[in-house]
Amino acid sequence: MGVLILGLVLFLGVHSLSIVASGGRDRLVARLGEQPFKGLYSLASLVGLILIIWGYGLARQEPVVVYLPPAWLRHLALLLLLPVFPLLLATYLPGRIQRATKHPTLIAVKLWALAHLLANGMLADVVLFGAFLAWAVAERISLKRRTPRAVPALPASPRNDLIAVVGGLLVYGAFVVWLHRVLIGVSPVPM
Repeated sequence: MGVLILGLVLFLGVHSLSIVASGGRDRLVARLGEQPFKGLYSLASLVGLILIIWGYGLARQEPVVVYLPPAWLRHLALLLLLPVFPLLLATYLPGRIQRATKHPTLIAVKLWALAHLLANGMLADVVLFGAFLAWAVAERISLKRRTPRAVPALPASPRNDLIAVVGGLLVYGAFVVWLHRVLIGVSPVPM
């Protein structure tokens, strides 16, 4: 469990820089330069992600039951996960979805984490998904108080919404049918 927690602290810690010190990112960029900052940020994020994956795998080898969710919650989880990939794609494809949700990635993370908390009751699940849910809530609250930073983006288009929805649902279908089992080792639907 220690490796998982270390990975979460590193990964979410790097992603929380603007939450805990709103001007911290800007000061680091001014001191290091944009590209070196992005390189260090990416490296720390990657190391954190690797530790999360490794630590979660280790923790699943010695499961500790926190709660046993009823079977029907798996169906609710699958329903909550339906908009996750379209929202993730909408983050990078500006259109009405992005404009209406303001922060589609954070909504996607919240839905992903909540759905997994509803369907899984092991300690490693509670730690992993609970940490991501708490981070996404804190990040959203923090964003309301911060001055938005200009981010280069594609031009907004209704076509982007169509691509986000169709592409996202195709990725969701691939995850449900095949990818989740291949990447995570667990099928979200009994076969």
